[in-house]
Amino acid sequence: MTDQTPETTQLFLTAAMPCPYLPGKQERKLFTHLTGRRAANLHHLLSENGFRRSQNLIYRPACEGCNACQSVRIVANDFVASSRFRRVLRHNDDLSVEVRPITATSEQYELFKRYLESRHAGGGMNQMSFVDYEYMVEDTPVQSVLVEYRLRNHPDQTLVAVALTDVMPDGLSMVYSFFDPDLASRSLGTYLILDHIAQVRSAGLRYVYLGYWVKDSPKMAYKALYKPLEVQRGTLGWCSLD
Repeated sequence: MTDQTPETTQLFLTAAMPCPYLPGKQERKLFTHLTGRRAANLHHLLSENGFRRSQNLIYRPACEGCNACQSVRIVANDFVASSRFRRVLRHNDDLSVEVRPITATSEQYELFKRYLESRHAGGGMNQMSFVDYEYMVEDTPVQSVLVEYRLRNHPDQTLVAVALTDVMPDGLSMVYSFFDPDLASRSLGTYLILDHIAQVRSAGLRYVYLGYWVKDSPKMAYKALYKPLEVQRGTLGWCSLD
């Protein structure tokens, strides 16, 4: 971390756990709490140094002998959609997009549970109750929004995707997103990222923050498709992936 980190910020280190991305590896995280009037400024400063928010905590990997997890962001104004991305946009042009306050609903939670059961069966989040989901969404000390995506022409305006997003001074940070697993042909995960790129451009901002990218993890490979992509490389700052 750079010397910009406030001296009064106390950082903690978690115990080692199995790495979810690289077999045989152990992960540890460096974290601190986001509280009080400084929360927004600290959030932005630490995000610039590769940290990621989860509820009222902000963390980054601190694994011994490994720096495979790298924070990445899309340079929105320079992004050019490939033919595949343009197909995804056309296939979802019947969706409405609404930016909403940070309030958890039972409709969101039901979609969230279906997504987890289909995409992450057996994962640690599968046991989350509505109250747990409510904390995940609403326990934020920074400016955050929920972006809901619905079938515009459907009689009941069916909810098909949700993105929990932090509003940064220079862009949007996609904290967590989920979508209808029965609509795989729509590539909704891809569409949510493309829509966030469009929102950043419309707001006159610069970046879409995608969290961590692991070069050798198949789960993370999709992030490298959004070019130009910048990677946070410690004291070197943000560098082009290419």
